[in-house]
Amino acid sequence: MSVITKVSSFISLFKKAIKGGEQEYTSGSIDRAIFLLSVPMIFEMSMEAIFAIVDVYFVGRLHDNDAISVIGLTESVLALIYSLAMGLSMAATAMVARRVGEKDIKSAEIAAAQAIYIGLAMAALISIVGIFFSENILRLMGGSETLIANNVGYTRWMLTGNVTIMLLFIINAVFRGAGDASLAMRSLLLANILNIVLDPIFIFGLGPIPAFGVEGAAIATNIGRGIGVMYQLYHLLKAKGIIKLRAENLMVDLSIIGRLLKISAGSTGQFLIGSASWIFLMRIMSDFGSAAQAGYTIAIRVIVFAILPAWGMANASATLVGQNLGAGHPDRAEKSVWRAAFFNMIFLALVTILFFSLATPILHFFTTDEVVLKNGIQCLQIVSLGYIFYAYGMVINQSFNGAGDTRTPIIISFFGFWIFQIPFAYILAMWFHTGPVGVYAAIAIAESLMALAGIFIFRQGKWKAVKV
Repeated sequence: MSVITKVSSFISLFKKAIKGGEQEYTSGSIDRAIFLLSVPMIFEMSMEAIFAIVDVYFVGRLHDNDAISVIGLTESVLALIYSLAMGLSMAATAMVARRVGEKDIKSAEIAAAQAIYIGLAMAALISIVGIFFSENILRLMGGSETLIANNVGYTRWMLTGNVTIMLLFIINAVFRGAGDASLAMRSLLLANILNIVLDPIFIFGLGPIPAFGVEGAAIATNIGRGIGVMYQLYHLLKAKGIIKLRAENLMVDLSIIGRLLKISAGSTGQFLIGSASWIFLMRIMSDFGSAAQAGYTIAIRVIVFAILPAWGMANASATLVGQNLGAGHPDRAEKSVWRAAFFNMIFLALVTILFFSLATPILHFFTTDEVVLKNGIQCLQIVSLGYIFYAYGMVINQSFNGAGDTRTPIIISFFGFWIFQIPFAYILAMWFHTGPVGVYAAIAIAESLMALAGIFIFRQGKWKAVKV
């Protein structure tokens, strides 16, 4: 095959991946299936990361370290909401993908509706917390009284409007389980475009719209995500894809809700364990001042920007595992995981090289404060040392989830984050007086060890026998 033919074939496949369409991936080329699923998922997860990057960029123009810090403190708490949303979304993907693989579309549709109901109920409870307890949450996180007084609006908006986060994750998980990752990507693309346009308007003011400061970033994000959810619901209701919200499938089914909660308990637990560990790490960082916190916050945003596209590859493996187990092809499911992990490793190895060579100009894009820059550069470079291991770990963990085995990842997460990472970070930072560098090193070492544990357990093959 000539070079021109290969390039033409690649472009054609890329266009097909972007255009999307629900389908099953239980036969044919595994590499082709990974490509068709992961390309839109990588773009989707990149879109999610851009929310964070855009907010930090525009808020950074306020030249207020407290404003940047409140984003970091709030995001540490929002990580708990992301954990609930991601845990439930993994259960939705696993169940929808398994039913699609079994050719039982009606059951897939019923499962999708029940997942949405659970998400709405969770979001309502979190909104109540956001309305009444935002100040207390920031205080508990170590925020100063000045920071709280001037910036609590950001936290209140983000917590109260969490329904947009919840539904974006859950409905996109339904699309992914049905094999249409492109539609999930387009939902977040729309939400991001709106956020990019609205962020400077609400932060700095324009015409009759006053300057809300950092609170404006939260307002813009909620509007953008909200319209993204409306776009998702339009596609679920207009009845062109495999999964449709039909009147006959919208009844509450407590048995399926119970099964979804059971599956999601493990995946939610693993994300909660990880997210809670980030809260403790942020609490440790608060002892080193707002400049260190700001540098850490900016660096983590950049790191997430690189990691979330890699999660796109991991999510592709979850869909492939679910559909192939449903179709009775466990060996194909396993082969799909190893191939996706290999491609993910290549991607994150390139990101590591990028961060070591361009850390300074990347972070200069967000701040010119020398102390903030120093902390951010150290965080970016040290944490990225674990990327090659993490590339395998994240794919394998998502593959466990895609198979419905959420127990294994939660055990790995508990020991990795709570028994090792948090105590190790505290010991390095406080007892050995390494400061923030000790926190960054603990992150890289813990993630690497968890990846190795995941690889060892995955090779035992017990996940192939899990029933969903």
